[in-house]
Amino acid sequence: MGVVNVTPDSFSDGGVHLDPDTAAAAARRMRDDGAAIVDVGGESTRPGSGGVTLDEELRRVVPVLERLQGDVPVSIDTTKAEVARRALALGAELVNDVTALRGDPDLAGVVGDGGAYLCLMHMQGEPRTMQRDPRYDDVVSEVASFLEERLRTAVDAGVPEERICLDPGIGFGKTVDHNLELIRRLDVLVALGRPVLIGISRKSTLRKLTGSDDLVAASVGAAVAAFERGATILRVHDVKPHVDALAVAGAVA
Repeated sequence: MGVVNVTPDSFSDGGVHLDPDTAAAAARRMRDDGAAIVDVGGESTRPGSGGVTLDEELRRVVPVLERLQGDVPVSIDTTKAEVARRALALGAELVNDVTALRGDPDLAGVVGDGGAYLCLMHMQGEPRTMQRDPRYDDVVSEVASFLEERLRTAVDAGVPEERICLDPGIGFGKTVDHNLELIRRLDVLVALGRPVLIGISRKSTLRKLTGSDDLVAASVGAAVAAFERGATILRVHDVKPHVDALAVAGAVA
């Protein structure tokens, strides 16, 4: 899964893809580099970020989706039902919700009625406050319990279980040690029976581990580690090196 953030303030590519033509071109490059789907988002969820209005989020993402319609497989990274509705009408296939259906009570109905796929993510707190001293007794079991409960909620709301994937939310209310433990014990989440998405690409955990600002190699290493432990979807900014590394890792698995 490639990442195109149509925002001025995302932690990695904020401001890069604000022009719709630039964003659409980036999505096409990711497709050509081997991405199975490209995640388009108009609201940053980086630590400390605030929200944006519905109108502003639509203003950012709709022109990009219009340019990609029928050309690139797309997911929409949003917590808002109306943004999801518009995106699905423009060809999006998956709704990637960092609140796991806690942000907008209408979102599950939009996904179910639209026959779309859904990704449910764990986050402790909210983006503005989530990195202020996050604590768990057992991060893996607590994240697994949360995702299992949200999975049941989504199914009860009309989203078929076979259309749902789960994301432990690397970096969303977690320390470096929490993030590493989630990947180390990913089998616990895989045992829930749904595909697991991991998004660790270019995140600050990797900077803290390596002491480097060039995080492509670190991102690839983390993605391969997650793949070897059962991750099905890798959400990444640098598609080609990930595709190549995963092709080799898959060949020797």
